[in-house]
Amino acid sequence: MEDKCKVIAVTNQKGGVGKTTTSVNLSDYLAKFKKKTLLIDLDPQASATCSLGINRRLIKHTIHDVLLGKVKMMDAVVNPQYASCDVVCSNLSLADLELEVADNPDKLFLLAEAVDSVRRYYDYIIFDCPPSLGVITLNALYAADSVLIPVQCQFLAMDGLTQLLNTIKVVQKKKKINGKKLEIEGVLLTMLEKNVKSCWQIVTEIKECFGKKVFNTIIVKNVKASEAPMYSKPVSVYAKSSIAAKGYRDLAKELIQNNGK
Repeated sequence: MEDKCKVIAVTNQKGGVGKTTTSVNLSDYLAKFKKKTLLIDLDPQASATCSLGINRRLIKHTIHDVLLGKVKMMDAVVNPQYASCDVVCSNLSLADLELEVADNPDKLFLLAEAVDSVRRYYDYIIFDCPPSLGVITLNALYAADSVLIPVQCQFLAMDGLTQLLNTIKVVQKKKKINGKKLEIEGVLLTMLEKNVKSCWQIVTEIKECFGKKVFNTIIVKNVKASEAPMYSKPVSVYAKSSIAAKGYRDLAKELIQNNGK
């Protein structure tokens, strides 16, 4: 594969599946592996922004400003204290975007245009998407080259995935018209409790459904991953020897390998 920027949307409209934890720690480890990486927080709740210790009230420019055309993407990039990746932050103002762009005929392509302007500076651009399939997530899908879907190893894991996959299919068809692609980067199994039989049943179910599209790396449930944001650090810094750190390090390696980089 040609060595160029890969734009990946981390998405699942089901909440609590590890989207933000995955986005933050994958971006951090990709950067630690010397891949120039930009994390874009697309959630109005700004969990990724807060996880990295960036004060939402002190942010000069956010992704909301970028999408409204007030500033260029590079002008919104910040460097968190502990993570190795660059970040474009979010805050609650992003929740107003759907109403603000309602009459804009290009409302689904605002992010694609902004991202295209910075592709040449990065190896990877990662979107942390909100838990919905609204205008923001659709912008992410139209801007992305691929989709990474975190799925928790718990009961009802498949719940809502059909809707997401149908939405991806619609976007794939529309992007194909313009000579572009949207691929499934992979399904990431998260929150595995190794000693719980039902969790392994979910693993089997997901692998039967998605086959080779399931990452070999499985993220095991680990308290260090949930503690790290409280200290404004990625897990690589907060608990670099933890099972959570190993999981996200392995995921970054696997993703780089899969992309021939």
